[in-house]
Amino acid sequence: MLRMAAVGCGYWGPNLIRNFNNHPDVELVAICDLDAKRRAHMSGLYPQALVTDTFADVINDTSIQAVVVATPVSTHFPLGKAVLESGKHLFIEKPMAASADECRQLVNIAKTKNLQVMVGHTFLFVPAVRMIKDLIRDGELGDIYYVNIQRVNLGIFQKDVNVVWDLVPHDVAMLNYLFDSTPTRVSATGQCFVQREKELEDVAFVTLEYPQGQMAHLHVSWLDPNKIRNATFVGSKKMVVYDDVAMTDKIRIFDKGVDVMPHYDGYGEFHLAYRHGDILIPKIDQVEPLKVETSHFIDCVMGRDVSLSNGALGLQVVEVLEKACASIKDGGKPQELTFAKV
Repeated sequence: MLRMAAVGCGYWGPNLIRNFNNHPDVELVAICDLDAKRRAHMSGLYPQALVTDTFADVINDTSIQAVVVATPVSTHFPLGKAVLESGKHLFIEKPMAASADECRQLVNIAKTKNLQVMVGHTFLFVPAVRMIKDLIRDGELGDIYYVNIQRVNLGIFQKDVNVVWDLVPHDVAMLNYLFDSTPTRVSATGQCFVQREKELEDVAFVTLEYPQGQMAHLHVSWLDPNKIRNATFVGSKKMVVYDDVAMTDKIRIFDKGVDVMPHYDGYGEFHLAYRHGDILIPKIDQVEPLKVETSHFIDCVMGRDVSLSNGALGLQVVEVLEKACASIKDGGKPQELTFAKV
């Protein structure tokens, strides 16, 4: 049994705690949160665990082997650093930390102490995303030309990060996973309409360029009347629309495209052949991504698997976020991306 503790019981923490607690190889022994109401609620759900407002109770317990950190981004580094320095494995929510430098420090501490660091990039464990990964790998879509992603809703307004830091990590991690690569350049524009005094952008448009020529355009917003989690993948053979909020039919594969005819009828002329084929709606396994994600972390800690969402990926994502925000401040000027090995 892996003895685990959790720090942070706000919006997302309880979902992680539920899944880790339900894992047959886990014993949930401690829960930490500053909010008395949240602590009372968690005590009722997990009476076997110590529920405390003192982080030291978790760090100083040498029997605890792994800790989940699901707290505001500004606290990720100090809490994560303390967890690792106490000799415990770390599962930390995205984004990994508030700067690339903080991410590097966490990765280096984990390497020195031979500990696991996993970042909660949940979309890597979504069955629909994994199906798209298979379609790209097997050549079903051909060469990917571009991806258009909308991740918009009315709220939730964060108090310590802008919309780029809040929503873009999902898609950068997903695209890096799908393309097996990292972007070479990012450009972005954004505006602060609501939290102007804090200078926190609530809407942004981000463009990523990948080394094989793929482009990805991301529209993220806390100011939209509709909840949309939609991604369109346009390939040379087929196209895919992924709707994450759909109850069913999350993926639609369109046998549509344009082919350039190999011959010319005359000077400067060529023909385009348009394909309008079938629309395929594949069956997708109904499994909770968090269950897959938390099980993967346990397998990595126990040496049964290699982490898919490790500290290196967490660092890459934060490096993109930093450059995207630099582009916003610089009027949308593209920023070159280089990723040092860690």
